[in-house]
Amino acid sequence: SGPPRADLRKQARQLENELDLKLVSFSKLCTSYSSTRDGRRDRYSSDTTPLLNGSSQDRMFETMAVEIEQLLGKLTGINDKMAEYTNSAGVPSLNAALMHTLQRHRDILQDYTHEFHKTKGNFLAIRERENLLGSVRKDIESYKSGSGVNNRRTELFLKEHEHLR
Repeated sequence: SGPPRADLRKQARQLENELDLKLVSFSKLCTSYSSTRDGRRDRYSSDTTPLLNGSSQDRMFETMAVEIEQLLGKLTGINDKMAEYTNSAGVPSLNAALMHTLQRHRDILQDYTHEFHKTKGNFLAIRERENLLGSVRKDIESYKSGSGVNNRRTELFLKEHEHLR
């Protein structure tokens, strides 16, 4: 037979704690992604800074996403084992309490999975928007540098555009 129930519950709690911490930093990473890039954009006209900054955050994002997915997978496995154990325990008086515990662990898992997918989705949306803005800025830069005569007019136009935004 599999490991005793108490062991499984301990493992489940450990994984839940780990997931909790990871999701918090994952969420922070995703919120900081746009704010660092937005802040950089005003201070430096150079387009490379935010992009470099973004790519290291992209890597961190990918790494953390994989780690969280693995933890969610492990926790799902442990939940399944607990369910098997509960079903095979065959002690009616125990089952109500066991079922309750099991359901609680299931709910936690569901919450974490939901939070993860939501955060991940938000991040990808922000990243796409940033990449779009980045390429628009590049077009504007190359337009400005390419047309010496129109520079003054372009600058006024851009100032107006920034102001409107």
